[in-house]
Amino acid sequence: MSHAEAGTDTERVPANSYEHELGNVLRLTVAQALAGSNAVVVYATGAIVGNMLAPNPALATLPISIFVVGMAVFTLPTGVIARRHGRRAAFLTGTGCGVLVGLLSALAVVMGSFWLFCAGMIFGGAYAAVVLSFRFAAADCAPPERRPRAMSAVMAGGVFAGVIGPQLVTHTMDLWLPYMFAATYLAQAAVAFISALVLLGVRLPVPTGGKAAAGRPLGVIMRQPRFITAVTCGIVSYLLMNFLMTAAPLAMRLCGLPQETANLGLQWHVIAMYAPSFFTGRLISRFGANRIVVTGLALIAASAVTGLAGVEVGHFWLSLILLGVGWNFGFLGASALVLECHRPEERTRVQSINDFIVFGFMAVGSFASGGVLATYGWDTVLWVSFIPLTVAVAALAVSASPRLRGQG
Repeated sequence: MSHAEAGTDTERVPANSYEHELGNVLRLTVAQALAGSNAVVVYATGAIVGNMLAPNPALATLPISIFVVGMAVFTLPTGVIARRHGRRAAFLTGTGCGVLVGLLSALAVVMGSFWLFCAGMIFGGAYAAVVLSFRFAAADCAPPERRPRAMSAVMAGGVFAGVIGPQLVTHTMDLWLPYMFAATYLAQAAVAFISALVLLGVRLPVPTGGKAAAGRPLGVIMRQPRFITAVTCGIVSYLLMNFLMTAAPLAMRLCGLPQETANLGLQWHVIAMYAPSFFTGRLISRFGANRIVVTGLALIAASAVTGLAGVEVGHFWLSLILLGVGWNFGFLGASALVLECHRPEERTRVQSINDFIVFGFMAVGSFASGGVLATYGWDTVLWVSFIPLTVAVAALAVSASPRLRGQG
């Protein structure tokens, strides 16, 4: 028996094992809650530490940008690991990066090294990319009719990540003075290690080497109208969420609102991003992925309209909440569309290329939002949002035409 075949046998589970499916989904949900706090810690502390360590204040946000780029860059390598050795191997590699980013970041703070901190953020991005693949892993172990619910359940773990991350920062940031946040990163490394222990119990099916080789060429899969639509909607949902979320706190500050107001607005935004996951899967199963994506895009448009209506606290908060719910519907709906575009033996290749494209465009949004806000103002940031929204709606309309509906 070959090594690849042996690895397959250890992770193969019965297709009709409902209890095993629930066990996998539960472990992935817990891991999402633990590992997802990594990104929250980075966004909460990255710019502050960057400002403390950077040789030039203009470089203060560079660590966060490197984190986002790391998400995009590492989606393809982790997809290769998952295809050759199974998803669990990819998960453990990712959580290893999670431990490493915590240790390197703590060391960077103690040593006062900005560039070591930036290097650590690369591994943080790799960790975040692996965490976002949990949703597809949950779908792998469920039959077609339950896949949207499995994905949605795992994403719901993000609600708890939104709580764990800020609490981790609050209770540890001053534990190792004068090295502010050093203890925070050590705690984050410990949480990543606990997440790895949880993931050790995950058992997912892996295609054999023969089946993987029988998959269609990636170019053929990517030319499917359904795949193009799924990727386009995923890009627009994630790009606009990151584009508007990155600019909103600074816009609130420029409008004279206190920092505490911006923090609370972002907290409700994160809750709005993940709380709908408790029922989004059921909505996708009942109404179809296309309708849920359209609803998500409409909510993002409503977020922009709300922002354009005024610059009071209520306008910003409601805009951020609508943006979070819209992202959830748009991103999970687009992910469900991706599941319709590949065969079982093609899943890791197709899913990793989808995430690579989506996160790549998200990085563009992260770099662009601050410049657009600084140069043209908050209203322009909001008006620009309607351009990608129009593209996504057009893609959905084209893919729904009778001529293309049956393709792919």
